[in-house]
Amino acid sequence: MAEQSTSDEKPTGSLLEEDEENSVTMLDVLQQENALEEDCNAVLGASDDQNCTYNKGYIRQALYACKTCCNIGTRAAICLACSLHCHEGHDLVELYTKRHTRCDCGNTKFGDKACSLETSKEAENSENKYNQNYDGVYCTCARPYPDPEATESDEMIQCTICEDWYHTQHLGNGDDLPKDNDYSEMICAGCMKSHDFLWRYATKYSISKTKKSQTSSEEKVDVDETKDEKECILPVEEFLKKEGSIFWTEGWRCSLCICDKCKKTYEEHELSYLLDPLDSVQAYEEAGKASKGESRYEQGMRALASLGHVEQINAIEEYNKMKENLKQYLQKFAENKKVVREEDIKEFFSGMKSQKRQKVVVPTFCR
Repeated sequence: MAEQSTSDEKPTGSLLEEDEENSVTMLDVLQQENALEEDCNAVLGASDDQNCTYNKGYIRQALYACKTCCNIGTRAAICLACSLHCHEGHDLVELYTKRHTRCDCGNTKFGDKACSLETSKEAENSENKYNQNYDGVYCTCARPYPDPEATESDEMIQCTICEDWYHTQHLGNGDDLPKDNDYSEMICAGCMKSHDFLWRYATKYSISKTKKSQTSSEEKVDVDETKDEKECILPVEEFLKKEGSIFWTEGWRCSLCICDKCKKTYEEHELSYLLDPLDSVQAYEEAGKASKGESRYEQGMRALASLGHVEQINAIEEYNKMKENLKQYLQKFAENKKVVREEDIKEFFSGMKSQKRQKVVVPTFCR
């Protein structure tokens, strides 16, 4: 008769469940790392942290504003490399990305302070456009982010046109908001009002497709005239209620009309960039991913497949230990408002390596 397992022993089923639990935990670690990496790509893209981007001209890039160097009311754009090498320890505002912007570091906006990475710069970047984000405030409420006076957290979304960031409660849509994965871009209520021809496209390519059920005789004439335009595919119907912000479906830009008349409209509204497939933040992020090659998530999943159960547990323990130590190490940078440099990270991991104790090998059998 087989002996029953004692209370200190775990049945085979429990061991299998423990294996599954630890496997999921390791997968969570990799997924968390992947999420962080995607956030990094979203902000930095293919940005160079060693060389000023000035010679690349007007491009979409990760930008910063320096409150330490610029007087109140002076708005200036700083590239990633300059934020690290020319403005270390300064009070910086992270701007995420802006289109068609050239690095201002060292020009007349900074007085006598020169750029240490690129000294041959013009006095001013005439094509740069600056919004309130350079002052460290966002949305129609013109508040900082994070807002120290906020009583509850609220997601912020960037407008495709003005590139300002808006609290969801200030978009003018009430509670009628799509989920993150249901739309590709958003245009704020203010920009929709300034560029009202976009409401035509919203009847077909927005998440909310409310439109007029009938057209009046006066509008019918306009519709017929539009149809007579050769190759013009501008939708003829109007939105029933031209209010609030618009959330656009994937690929909506590809549906924009490119007839001569519509191209002229884009030019008049200074929106020609909407026809550029490389203008979107999504394209910027994809370029960042492509420049990095295989992601850490992919590398981790490949490595995970080769690990045994005990090795997985050891990896989790080492990861948690490293994460806690790194958190404590970075805390001093946050308290002193210092930029974390590549040398700082190398110093941290060198310290971690020196602290590793020699492993004790437990024999798997006894004589």
